[in-house]
Amino acid sequence: MPRVKLISDQEVFVIVRRLIATSGDKAATFGAVSRATGLAGATLVQRFGTQDGMVRAALMSAWDDLDTQTALAEAKADLTPKGAQALLKSLTQATDAGGAPSLLAADFRDPALRARAGQWRDRVELALALRLGGGPRGQELAAIVFSAWQGQLLWTMVGGKGFRLKDVIKRLT
Repeated sequence: MPRVKLISDQEVFVIVRRLIATSGDKAATFGAVSRATGLAGATLVQRFGTQDGMVRAALMSAWDDLDTQTALAEAKADLTPKGAQALLKSLTQATDAGGAPSLLAADFRDPALRARAGQWRDRVELALALRLGGGPRGQELAAIVFSAWQGQLLWTMVGGKGFRLKDVIKRLT
């Protein structure tokens, strides 16, 4: 009979992501997670196999959460340029809550996580294209707006000057 988990994998993943967001992916060691959760290192090894496996599982879980938030944002956003703006505003709030921008650096070194990031980007660009007129022009505008939005998220994390996405969308449409 399997033992009951006192701390769920999801709770462990929140801690792993917090460690990555504050100190980088190398900070999410079995020892650090063990100290933060109270779980024995052997328990973490039994659950996740390796440190890389634990980090990958935590980041995949973050992508699952972001996919859910993306679906909610898509459902709420009108099929207009203002809807594109609303979509990105909702996603910015979702990524701020989960620390997603700081997790992306770890993602790109892992092929499975890099593919997951690419799938999410494609999904968001398609949602933007639908709100920016569709067709080839809508797709091109969506790629530009997505890149501007991601750049803004990245550089505001380090104190860069932000800009208003609504102004970018207005100029492009």
